[in-house]
Amino acid sequence: MKALFKPGDTKEYRLRVTEADCAAFHGAVVHPVYATFALARDFEWSSRLFFLEMKEADEEGVGTMLSIEHTGMARVGEEVLITATVELLRETELICTIEATCQGRIIAIGRTGQKMLKKEKLYRLINR
Repeated sequence: MKALFKPGDTKEYRLRVTEADCAAFHGAVVHPVYATFALARDFEWSSRLFFLEMKEADEEGVGTMLSIEHTGMARVGEEVLITATVELLRETELICTIEATCQGRIIAIGRTGQKMLKKEKLYRLINR
């Protein structure tokens, strides 16, 4: 794993909310706003942006932790900015704090954890 980042470094991910990002259960849309489960996916992606630059060809990142406090709405068509900030980088572990904003309002905060593993070890664990 390449040591490229330090605590305080940030990555940004921008997206426009689509219907696919809305809360839907068993085919029924609950409401036309950015769902918590879509935030979870995008929080993980925003912190993975660090690992994409850090990983060697024989490595892959895996998620270890995710927390979200979803406090506001983003409607279909609105742009969301997700900012991941390195909180801790120790050996093969990365912890990030995450903030999502829409039109200057914070709509969610949280944390993610990831660990870098050798692909060989990861596949061995998966195929046990």
